[in-house]
Amino acid sequence: MGAILATHILVSVLSGLVIVDKPQGWTSHDVVGRMRRLAGTRKVGHAGTLDPMATGVLVLGINKATRLLTYIVGTSKTYTATIRLGESTITDDAEGEVTEARSAADVTDDAIAAGVAALTGPIQQVPSSVSAIKVNGERSYARVRSGEEVKLAARPVTIHRFDFHSINRVDGGRVVDVDVTVECSSGTYIRALARDLGNDLGVGGHLTALRRTQVGPYTLDQARTLEELAEELEVLDMSLAARALMPNRELSDEETTEISFGRRIAAGPGAGTPGAATADNPAAAFAPSGELVALLADTGTFAKPVLVFAPGTGPGSGTDAGTGQAK
Repeated sequence: MGAILATHILVSVLSGLVIVDKPQGWTSHDVVGRMRRLAGTRKVGHAGTLDPMATGVLVLGINKATRLLTYIVGTSKTYTATIRLGESTITDDAEGEVTEARSAADVTDDAIAAGVAALTGPIQQVPSSVSAIKVNGERSYARVRSGEEVKLAARPVTIHRFDFHSINRVDGGRVVDVDVTVECSSGTYIRALARDLGNDLGVGGHLTALRRTQVGPYTLDQARTLEELAEELEVLDMSLAARALMPNRELSDEETTEISFGRRIAAGPGAGTPGAATADNPAAAFAPSGELVALLADTGTFAKPVLVFAPGTGPGSGTDAGTGQAK
C-alpha cells in the first residue's frame, strides 16, 4: 500500500500520457474520473472519445501533457470490429434496438468484398444520429432520445484501410457477421461505416463489437487496464510522447533559453517546404538534455513557439495558444 501511495504522490507532480485499455461499459469520462483519483490531480483529459460499448486504446494526458491532446485527437485511428449484416439499429450498434431486419442469406462474399472496397479511401460519411455532435447547441443523441428525427450533414473522412478477415453466416444465413480491421482519419464513425456497408448491400447493418488498437503512434501493446494502472501507474514521459507524435527539432543551449522565454529563433531546415512545421502540425523542440521545451511553427525565416513547456518548472506552467484540451 505504501509503495502504491508513493507512486501516486510522485506521479501527481509529473506530466505525461497514460495509455489505457478502456473496458467495455465505461464512458471515456468515467475513465478520466478514475485517472484523476489515481494520479491525484484534476488536470486529466483524453484524446478522443470511445463509445461505452467499445474497448481499447484511450490516450489520457496528465497535467502539462493535456496540452498535447489536441495534436493527438487529429491523428489516424485503427480498429478491429464486427459488423452484423441483416439488422439495422437506432444507434447503428448493438446498444440500440433493432429497427429493421432483412435476410442477408443472398449476400455473397464477393458482394461484401465489393462493398468494403467501395467504402475505402476518401468518402462522405453521415455520422450516426445517436452521437455527441451538437445540433443548434444540443447533443444529437439527446434530440434523438426526445423523439426528434435528426439528420446530420455528411462530412469528409478517409478510410485508409478496410480489410475483412472472416465472414460468418449465422442463423441459417439470416444475418452475416463480418470481422474487419479499419484504419481511418480522425472523425470517422465505425458505427456509420457498418450501417453504410449494410445499406449498400440492401440488408442493413450495425456494429456488434469494436476495439481500438491504435491512436496515432500509441498502440494497444502500450495500453494497460485500469486494474493494472491501480497497481502501478505507468506514465509515458512527455518528451518520449512528443518524439513519437510529431517532427523533432534539437535545440542548442542558446535556442533553448530563447524559446523558454517565448522568443522566436531561426526557422528549421525544412521551413518553406510542404513538410514544414506549422501551428496545426508543429515540431517538438528538445533541449540538449532531451527535455521537451516547446512546440514550434516555422513562419518565414523564423520559428515561433506555439506552446512552451518551460524547463524545470512545475505542472501547469508554461504558455500556450489555447491548444490544450482537458475533458
